[in-house]
Amino acid sequence: MKNLSQDEAKRISDKVLSFSKGDQCEVNITGSRKGNIRYARNAVSTAGLIEDTQLSVSVAFGKKQGTATINEFDDKSLEKVVRRAEDLARLAPENPEFMPTPTKQEYKASQTFFQKTADIDPEFRAQVAAYSIENSKKNKLVAAGFFSDSSQFTTIANSNGVFGYQQDTGLDFTVTVRTEDGRGSGWVKRSVGDVSKFDAREASNVAIEKALRSVEAKALEPGRYTVILEPAATSDLLAFMFNGFDARQADEGRSFLSKKGGGNRMGEKLFDEQVNVWADPWDKDVAVLPWDGQNMLARERQDIIKGGKIANLDYSTYWAKKQGKRAVGAPGNIIMAGTNKSTEELIANTKKGVLVTRTWYIRMVDPQSVLLTGLTRDGTFYIENGKIKHPIKNFRFNESPVTMLNNIEELGRPEILSGDESQFQLLIPAMRVRDFNFTSLSDAV
Repeated sequence: MKNLSQDEAKRISDKVLSFSKGDQCEVNITGSRKGNIRYARNAVSTAGLIEDTQLSVSVAFGKKQGTATINEFDDKSLEKVVRRAEDLARLAPENPEFMPTPTKQEYKASQTFFQKTADIDPEFRAQVAAYSIENSKKNKLVAAGFFSDSSQFTTIANSNGVFGYQQDTGLDFTVTVRTEDGRGSGWVKRSVGDVSKFDAREASNVAIEKALRSVEAKALEPGRYTVILEPAATSDLLAFMFNGFDARQADEGRSFLSKKGGGNRMGEKLFDEQVNVWADPWDKDVAVLPWDGQNMLARERQDIIKGGKIANLDYSTYWAKKQGKRAVGAPGNIIMAGTNKSTEELIANTKKGVLVTRTWYIRMVDPQSVLLTGLTRDGTFYIENGKIKHPIKNFRFNESPVTMLNNIEELGRPEILSGDESQFQLLIPAMRVRDFNFTSLSDAV
């Protein structure tokens, strides 16, 4: 089924709302067209195209709520799914934290759709794979990668007059390149909405170069080092921390933002003054939908960390009412200020240190301090006198991004990423930090 136009989505939404007999009704329609290609051992293994459209309807009687989904859109099916949601609502227990659906919202459109990305076809996907495979073969390397692209739409509506419709596009690309003997490995990741900002050849060459340079890795004694974290390495660490900017978790003593004795640490300086982070649904590089899909609330540009101080926490509608705060749409992106300095410039300004391409297999050790453990991977190098001297064996680390953001020496240029552990689109810089804690060696490449 093709993606619905705004008029088509509005007609279906209105029809669903007209069928509802509940005290309130919410409608969510999503549709997508997703293509992909996967390759391994220098050969394409799978390729595909998936199209899907789904409608979800939620009906409430008082504080009792039921939700049902369907992917048929004739009138009979639409009425059937509403009745199913109503039946479930009548059977459900009352939700003591139930909140009414929001009143009409104004959604200022953001630039999330790019026609050139929506036009990606099988030939384009095949060419992306070809760049990695052909160049890897020339260098006697082995490539494995995955490229996916999507064009989709989202519609929200409710019985209080809310209606929102927007299209968005995106692509994700990762590739790992290894030497034939498995002693060297390089990796790269790219995530953008606009395909004109994606260069498959450039991305593949980054992984190829790292694979070639990472052979003959030497062991370096574990300990605390000055470390340059490339954006891909930084993003997955910070994602754990940003997932904890929830006011309720903080107020109830369940996060690193909890204050001793009760309450949260809003307004306190927890990070280096260089740390400035905000959310902006209309950012030109990482635009997101102008509403929060869970609560249908309009998003706003909001500071999260300003000059190292906690500037904002995320309040659900229930917790905002309980605490006397104003609820706004939860952030959909995280943007951290950096500089125009390249990673190469950060290296040139480093007397002794370690360059980390990627952090991997990250697990939470202590939520109260956001202490994480994980591994470096796919290209770790020793820096001396402003130059990469030689590759080094990978490390296990035990470190907190809270501590990390207190030990910043220099920031680099931000890059667009989707953190594996994050619900956000990310624009995160490379950074040089001191005293990063490597606890043991890892034999994996």
